[in-house]
Amino acid sequence: MADSPTLSVTLLGAGQEVGRSCCVLQYRGKTIVCDAGVHPAYSGMASLPFVDELDWSTVDAILITHFHLDHAAALTYIMEKTNFRDGKGKVYMTHPTKAMHKFMMQDFVRMSSSSSDALFTPLEMNMSLSSIIPVSAHQLIVPCPGVSFTPYHAGHVLGACMFLIDIAGLKILYTGDYSREEDRHLIKAEVPPVRPDVLIVESTYGVQSLEGRDEKELRFTSLVHSIIRRGGHVLLPTFALGRAQELLLILDEYWKKHPDLHNVPIYYASNLARKCMAVYQTYIHTMNSNIRSRFAKRDNPFVFKHISNLPQPRGWERKIADGPPCVVLASPGFLQTGPSRELLELWAPDSRNGLIITGYSVEGTLARDIMTEPDEIIGLKGNTIPRKISVDYLSFSAHVDYSQNSEFIELVKAQHVVLVHGEQTAMGRLKAAMTAKFKDRDEDVKIHTPRNLETLELSFRGERVAKAIGTLANKAPQENDIISGLLVSKDYSYTLLDPRDLKDFAGLSTCTVTQRQKIVLGVGWDLVRWHLEGMYGSVEEGLDKDGGVNVIRVMGAVDVKHTAEHELTLEWESTASNDMIADSILALITGIDKSPASVKLTQQHSHAHHPHSDHHEGDQSITRIQRIAWFLDAHFGDVELHMPEVGGEEDQDQDQGEKSEPALIVRMDDSGESDAHINLVTLAVSCLSDTVRKRVEAVLDMAITTVSSLTESFATGVSIPPEDGDPKQDKSTSPDGHMDTATVEDTTTTGEANIAS
Repeated sequence: MADSPTLSVTLLGAGQEVGRSCCVLQYRGKTIVCDAGVHPAYSGMASLPFVDELDWSTVDAILITHFHLDHAAALTYIMEKTNFRDGKGKVYMTHPTKAMHKFMMQDFVRMSSSSSDALFTPLEMNMSLSSIIPVSAHQLIVPCPGVSFTPYHAGHVLGACMFLIDIAGLKILYTGDYSREEDRHLIKAEVPPVRPDVLIVESTYGVQSLEGRDEKELRFTSLVHSIIRRGGHVLLPTFALGRAQELLLILDEYWKKHPDLHNVPIYYASNLARKCMAVYQTYIHTMNSNIRSRFAKRDNPFVFKHISNLPQPRGWERKIADGPPCVVLASPGFLQTGPSRELLELWAPDSRNGLIITGYSVEGTLARDIMTEPDEIIGLKGNTIPRKISVDYLSFSAHVDYSQNSEFIELVKAQHVVLVHGEQTAMGRLKAAMTAKFKDRDEDVKIHTPRNLETLELSFRGERVAKAIGTLANKAPQENDIISGLLVSKDYSYTLLDPRDLKDFAGLSTCTVTQRQKIVLGVGWDLVRWHLEGMYGSVEEGLDKDGGVNVIRVMGAVDVKHTAEHELTLEWESTASNDMIADSILALITGIDKSPASVKLTQQHSHAHHPHSDHHEGDQSITRIQRIAWFLDAHFGDVELHMPEVGGEEDQDQDQGEKSEPALIVRMDDSGESDAHINLVTLAVSCLSDTVRKRVEAVLDMAITTVSSLTESFATGVSIPPEDGDPKQDKSTSPDGHMDTATVEDTTTTGEANIAS
């Protein structure tokens, strides 16, 4: 069984851009949405994905990879302000992600409520949170029939995961943001053990390669130390959660090793981070072995000795700016608004101060613009501020670089790779590099870079496999074995089982439909039997169990009963093949009175069997052999029958084995070298010439088909008892042990019914 269904991939965001990740997967009537974020460079409705392009009531599941705003902040809007609630869709994220998402969204609502373009209210946010279903890594989830998914660790931030999605047997791996480098507190992204058909992967850094962690940390701490030595303040714009915790671990360890820095404070200017630090301490078990081992020794790595949370009373920024040198981690990381922007405007005119950009900066944000080191920046109030503060960039962003991403793509071995979450130029370079690499290896891997709202359609030709269970699985099949049973389809999976196992494995039961057809006919019973023998060969005769009337069973499937003087009744158990046999019998019987042979036979008052029937005096096998011999003789002209001698020597040589069994010898020439021997027991053909052997085998097949009656070719059911035997039992048993008999009666036309389940 094979088909060619199509997977549709539509990006409502993050198509040739970084931000508002939202990927729609549609396959076999199922719709799955991966991520629902906002764009950090925009605000209000402009920051949302293109939500109007999808009927959200048709969505079966929304999967959120991690808590960052560009992957999760639009979730509340979708759940509360679209028709998502009109459908049966569910929302899933990991336990740490849900815990962090709550605090992130509370802060997001607080920051946006002061503006006129707030996307939703605190009440709507709380309502949406209650509908989110938390899941664990490696847990198999089935949101609806035909769809399942399993989360795998993705690194990046606490709780981040990639989803291996199975829709009707098609496997799709959606990575979200992921990191293949283990840092101070997170494990690296896993490679799922199952090979997916489609890989949807981030391309944030394109073909850019980042320096190693040790070199990066050394350069970072040296840069911070040098700014402190020159009497300046260090500003580290970071998001409240994620990379900030990594930087805090690095700074706390560095301060511990340098006593001369103990009088230099490190501030964490984020109330949100203070709340979420409890979540980090709760989910220690999801972090790497370094953090878990320290925690087991009662050394909580997130209780910092040299870092304090900065209270934020009115005018705190000015007090910090006028105070002694210090290090401040402030959010947000893109310097759009908030504490990090206010501190930048105060510290920008002083050349002693230093700004260190530690993460990826989205196009259109101040963090990206200031990396070009402009002479001036524009303040939030529209004023011009001279920029003398030093600007440095060290990427602690937990995204894969080119070497890590290309290695992961090669390990996954997907047939199709879809690049998302990357700017157009970076994405194009990555596609070119990977295409060239696969071409050199002669591997047929297709790489796609769809834009927003550009639907990518991928066709797959996959074999559908049916699993044999129950009684059919008791014995391992051998090569060329034919296995028959009921094919049960459920949720796009197929099972082959014995009808008796239907209730145990499928919760269903079977019944037998018995059909009856009455015919009024003005001919005798013997004439009916004569015509049935002529068409079908041998027939079985006996008595009916009910009224003791004569009955003829044709091909072991259909009973023809002489229920009255001029009335016949056809009765059979309804199946596709039995229905066809009954139709042919009905057509034959209704034409008996018009047949010239019937007129002739009636005038002779003969009760003999039909010459084409299987009733013959003597051994029927001999008659069958004679017919085959006549057929071969008509084709080849010289056929001899060899019969074994009776009472010969018992210890004959092995090479005389063939001569001890009956055979037909087809003579081709006088030399005898091309003669063909047909073993009448096995019907195997032996000959020195392959050409002659194949020719004789072909003619033999035609001969067997020609001389065999329909009854010999097809037989089913059980024999009926003879006229003096016991009445035949006519009961059918369902798998649950109950007797089920359904009867369909028709006096004019042949009814049709199928097995009901």
